[in-house]
Amino acid sequence: MSTETMNPSTDDFAAMFEDSTGASTLQEGRVVPATVVAITGDNLILDVGLKVEGRVPLKEFLLEDEQPKAGDIVEVYLDRIENLMGEAVLSRDKARREESWIKLEDSHNKDEPVKGAISGRVKGGFTVDLGGVNAFLPGSQVDIRPVRDVGPLMGEVQPFAILKLDRARGNIVVSRRAILEESRAEQRAEIVEAMNEGDVRDGVVKNITDYGAFVDLGGIDGLLHVTDMSWKRINHPSQVVNVGDTVKVQIIKVNEDTQRISLGMKQLEADPWEGVESKYLVGTRLPGQVTNITDYGAFVELEDGVEGLIHVSEMSWTKKNVHPGKIVSTSQEVMVEVLDVDSEKRRISLGLKQTQDNPWSAFMAEHPAGTEVEGEVRGITEFGLFIGLGPELDGMVHINDISWDVPGEQAIANFNKGDVVRAKVLDVDTEKERISLGIKQLAGDPMTDMDVRRGDVVTCTVSEVTSGGIEVQFGDPAMTAFIRRSDLSRDRSEQRPERYSVGDKVDAKITQMDKASRRVSVSIKALEISEEQEAVKQYGSADSGASLGDILGAALASGDGEGDADAKKSDDSDE
Repeated sequence: MSTETMNPSTDDFAAMFEDSTGASTLQEGRVVPATVVAITGDNLILDVGLKVEGRVPLKEFLLEDEQPKAGDIVEVYLDRIENLMGEAVLSRDKARREESWIKLEDSHNKDEPVKGAISGRVKGGFTVDLGGVNAFLPGSQVDIRPVRDVGPLMGEVQPFAILKLDRARGNIVVSRRAILEESRAEQRAEIVEAMNEGDVRDGVVKNITDYGAFVDLGGIDGLLHVTDMSWKRINHPSQVVNVGDTVKVQIIKVNEDTQRISLGMKQLEADPWEGVESKYLVGTRLPGQVTNITDYGAFVELEDGVEGLIHVSEMSWTKKNVHPGKIVSTSQEVMVEVLDVDSEKRRISLGLKQTQDNPWSAFMAEHPAGTEVEGEVRGITEFGLFIGLGPELDGMVHINDISWDVPGEQAIANFNKGDVVRAKVLDVDTEKERISLGIKQLAGDPMTDMDVRRGDVVTCTVSEVTSGGIEVQFGDPAMTAFIRRSDLSRDRSEQRPERYSVGDKVDAKITQMDKASRRVSVSIKALEISEEQEAVKQYGSADSGASLGDILGAALASGDGEGDADAKKSDDSDE
């Protein structure tokens, strides 16, 4: 025997110890195969290749498909190689849990569903038993829609999708909703593929929104938009359908990419707009009901599905800047006139004021041009006066039609809002909706009524004295004229305005009459010259040997006999 055999080294001793205990092949915390040695009472005696045997309670094998018997090989979890009693500590439950984690990791990596059962309720959700491993099921992941009662789902083995897996922390989050949505998506794809535009189907109203209703077509929902429910105007879908109603709908459009289905109900009825142009001729008057009022007008229903618009400008002859709601009200029955029809755009223009008398035409019939009217001053502007001619109509007196003599700016200052005045109708324009009035026309035109013409001699009354001349009035009705300084006398030394006073009467000759500009020119100088010429003609001339003084003296003597001298202003009296 060699010395090495008689005295083994430390390494040799360690190797012999590992061989005797099996430590080289078995490690704690692993799943190992074990042979059933015997079944004693409630325990199984198992041999895992160690110097000692271990035992596992028989109840840990109750979930197995077949109960183990002596000689069978089963997998157990080696918790400890040897305990204080000299036995190996084994567990079938831990082995099953370890197997489950391995399978769960594999399923998670492959995005495959796993089987499990909801086993209890916890805060925020539920616990799910995944074959020995507990997972968390959030409440939002139970179903596609909120579930009020989870009782029927408790303990039922069903598939779940793994959303999150952390083996180190022992956390698993699963979802039942993801499985349902995937199944639903496959089902929807099959249903959508079998649908064609134009198909008519029955469905159940599941939900109603402001813009429409969702209809269940047997596994897939379609949207019935509010505009496709009826040909007539609908303010809210609840006016037509209610949740739970069974309705017949037509498939309008199918989007295979988004799997969205558009439905319609009105498409199953005849389009009331067909032949609308022949039914509603322009100029036709017919009754309707106001269905909606906007800032720009009111919609009127002529029949189910056919509406026309009364624009705000066609609602009243006189109310121009008033909201339509102050003229008509919703559900009111009104008589309207068809103004225009556009079947392609589905538009009918209606008029409300056209069914009523045009107040301007009625006024013109009762008050032709030349008629005198009376009214209250309702407004004063820089260009004239607005006179009320009833509750709805106004007439305007232009600034130039207020007075014959006084300038418009001055004449308009004599009026106040609320004054009652009389005026004459000058013109009525029904198209432009205007009534022209005149105040000065009540008195007549002095230029037309005056029985004088150019060359006539008139007696004037001084109304104002200025440095440039004198202002005078003459005739009936009175006309105003201005005698310039140079026209006051033939003699330059007598051309002094200060010789006259307001109220003095003087004779003058009309030298010009312009009716267009309403100007009359008179001259004392012209009268004196004409009188001199007449005297010379009648009583001789200087060439005949008579002096000018003799001639004028004879003319004056003759004038005294006829009473003309009283009307003439003598220079002696002034001096």
